[in-house]
Amino acid sequence: MSYKLRQQAFVVSTVVIFVLLIILMVANLLPKDIKRNNQVDYNNIPTFFFHGGGSNYHAEDQMVSAAQKDGVTSTVIIAFVSKTGKVRLSGNIPENAKNPIIKVNYADNRELNYNKHGYYATNVVKKVTSIYHFKKMNMVGHSVGNISIIYYMLQNEHKRNMPILQKSVNIAGHFAGLKFNHIPKSIQEPANLSLNKDGKPNKMNESFQQMARIRTDYPAKQLAILNIIGDIGNKADGTVSNNSSLSLKYIIGNRAKTYRVQKIVGKNARHSILHENKRVDQILIDFLWYK
Repeated sequence: MSYKLRQQAFVVSTVVIFVLLIILMVANLLPKDIKRNNQVDYNNIPTFFFHGGGSNYHAEDQMVSAAQKDGVTSTVIIAFVSKTGKVRLSGNIPENAKNPIIKVNYADNRELNYNKHGYYATNVVKKVTSIYHFKKMNMVGHSVGNISIIYYMLQNEHKRNMPILQKSVNIAGHFAGLKFNHIPKSIQEPANLSLNKDGKPNKMNESFQQMARIRTDYPAKQLAILNIIGDIGNKADGTVSNNSSLSLKYIIGNRAKTYRVQKIVGKNARHSILHENKRVDQILIDFLWYK
């Protein structure tokens, strides 16, 4: 190889190495979605997973499987809820189980009466508590599964015989309403919805007004909240507007111990698959189970 060619090769190699170093430096400077610590917080606190509308417990499979693969837990049971609210458990939680998970399955998976969602969730917690006697719990909801969480909170906020909800993960929640024409006006998103800096909507439907009681009535500083929203490029996840999801901030007010928003963007942030997003899995696991 001639001197000139060797010199050109050296220059090209130097440029490539320089570019790679710049990429690595920038990557390290970028904000991280996940602050992954090294230690799992192993305890006996169960986590309930609530699926979305028209769905079932299989919608929770990926998130739960991710937790199992991460070593967070090896105990998963299913709570089947009939249309009348009767609960049947499939599986057992051993006495020494760590971070057990309960996947919830509603037979009435298209119910539009939000109070019923709270009733179903309450019955699930009562059933599991009657057998395993835990004092604290976590909840995860996707889409209308968030309604189960919020209405459970409304219906049990001052009941000392019920376990304390210490963490909730709210994924793609439609708290301020849905943009569907065929649903009751009480749960529709008002036209031209906007939020102020506190998450307060400029218009509130009936169900939102009910949920907003939490900001004054719910016990303060005991619940940590992670609000995960999707944005496919139009300030919505394809089904729910970001404003509807972000209105949770107003509902919870100053009652939360902590409140954090995580936005997922891109095609995999779509409403129907947000619960199957691997980034969501990691963020959820870190929030719920890592110290």
